[in-house]
Formats: sequence, C-alpha cells, structure tokens
Amino acid sequence: MKITSKGQVTIPVEIRERLGLLPETEVDFVIDGDAVRIQRRPPRHSDGRGTNVVRRLRGTGSVRMTTDEILSLTREP
Repeated sequence: MKITSKGQVTIPVEIRERLGLLPETEVDFVIDGDAVRIQRRPPRHSDGRGTNVVRRLRGTGSVRMTTDEILSLTREP
C-alpha cells in the first residue's frame, strides 16, 4: 500500500468491517517503536453510533407522511 501525496492511505474493507470503522469514525495514530497503530478514538460524548446516524439523517427525508401513514404501509390490509 502506498501513501498518497496528501498523506492518505486506504484501510482495507476487511479491516474496516471487522473493527466497525464506519465513515466519520474518529481514529488516533499511536507511535509504537518503529510502527504506527491506528485505534478508534474514545467518544467525546455519551451519544452512541445510532444517535449520530439519526442526527446526520434528520431532515433529509423527502416524503411528507405522518407516522400513522407510514405505519399503515407496514401493516396488512
């Protein structure tokens, strides 16, 4: 793997999936002798990943339906 001119590398998908490194996950680089470790940064607040996803998606819906209308679509007639 090569480092780009901007100092970037791509973390292989197998590693991202195994460690749950999703977009917007914050990481730290730790120098360990002649090596560098990447580790997930501890959350700055108590919000979980679900809260962050909801916050990011809030207001992005384009269909104007009430909760009852949406629920009626999931129920059998």
